[in-house]
Amino acid sequence: QVQLVESGGGLVQAGGSLRLSCAASGRTSSRYAMGWFRQAPGKEREFVGAISWSGGSTYYADSVKGRFTISRDNAKNTVYLQMNSLKPEDTAVYYCAAKLGVPDVSEKGFGSWGQGTQVTVSS
Repeated sequence: QVQLVESGGGLVQAGGSLRLSCAASGRTSSRYAMGWFRQAPGKEREFVGAISWSGGSTYYADSVKGRFTISRDNAKNTVYLQMNSLKPEDTAVYYCAAKLGVPDVSEKGFGSWGQGTQVTVSS
């Protein structure tokens, strides 16, 4: 398995930007697709976006498409989530996750999870 640690969360005003990072350690030689998910208070965890191992394929939830960008640097074993034009409804704990094989929009395919990082967007 791979261990994941998110960072970069914080408090930002609406319209602002944040970049989350997810650092992987452990079995990083395996080809993991990576995903970002989020969970707002009182709501179920939801898919945000995912990226293939090569970085050549990315997928986004409709709610973040055009505002969020996922990228990865395999040499640094790190995945990023660039979040622009943030809205109060983006407030949530953001989790990164890893799975072998192709990316997936369902969290069921992801076997490794980070502890999450809080993002709060004020209006």
